[in-house]
Amino acid sequence: MSPETGTVVRRLRKGMVDGVLSFPLTSFHDDGSLDPDGFRAYVAERIATGPGAVFPACGTGEFFSLDEDEYRQVVTITVEEAGGRVPVVAGIGYGWAQAVRFARIAEEAGADALLVLPHYLVTAPQDGLVAQLEQIAARTRLPLIAYQRGQVAFSVGSLKRIADIPTVVGLKDGHSDLDRLQRLTLAAPEDFLFFNGAATAEIQARAYATVGVPAYSSAVHAFAPEIANAFFTAFQGGDDGTVDKLLRDFYVPLVELRDRVPGYAVSLVKAAARLRGIPVGPVRAPLTDPSAADLADLELLLTAGLDLVEAAL
Repeated sequence: MSPETGTVVRRLRKGMVDGVLSFPLTSFHDDGSLDPDGFRAYVAERIATGPGAVFPACGTGEFFSLDEDEYRQVVTITVEEAGGRVPVVAGIGYGWAQAVRFARIAEEAGADALLVLPHYLVTAPQDGLVAQLEQIAARTRLPLIAYQRGQVAFSVGSLKRIADIPTVVGLKDGHSDLDRLQRLTLAAPEDFLFFNGAATAEIQARAYATVGVPAYSSAVHAFAPEIANAFFTAFQGGDDGTVDKLLRDFYVPLVELRDRVPGYAVSLVKAAARLRGIPVGPVRAPLTDPSAADLADLELLLTAGLDLVEAAL
């Protein structure tokens, strides 16, 4: 590991202890075009709430819908607004050749590291999953965090192989297979980073912590950092009563609402931000905005969550 990569790893490790990992939305105008000014204001507000790191242009940020120029603007704005205060980890993806194009843009924009989203369309053998990261690592100096979910799931042998790539520094897990994850954490080098990337990760935060992975990403931080930070503080401090209350009265109902329609893991988050007066705009196809009925349920739930936090202060 180079000194530069080591510095990024140390910053990320500290961030994972200090706060939630923030995955900001990407702001669009009502016609679906990118809204750079809106995104700048939005991401500045997220960073001001003290996340451990910020991950622009990832799943919550609708990476799949961004062209290269839009991607450049999103990452550049995030880097500028972060101002070195928190690490910026940009999403990249598709096949390795296209992922490298995004990696070069992120590198030019000043990102600290890259989150390698699952490759496009095909399932692949373990050798291919390793080769994908090798090809990307050979073409960018930035540290890489692999994201396993969907068609990507690393075996213990593959985890050891990718950990031997000098710039592959960590793994985001979205499978919630704790048996597999425990085996991976035990096989990894001591300085390898792991974090919980399950949808609405707070629901499984306790379970992940039992296998040595207490850090997690928070979609709720994208629209209600007050709730996300209250949960993080309670979770880190061992305040089980507050954790239980937030889970029971906010997070579990949110997951039940999220599960009504495919794609709500992103579109509900964006709708919640709009309910709070944050002009992030609509989602892009193939996602769809929530129905009027689901939006009404979301508004009630959001109000209840914010009231819970206010009552606890």
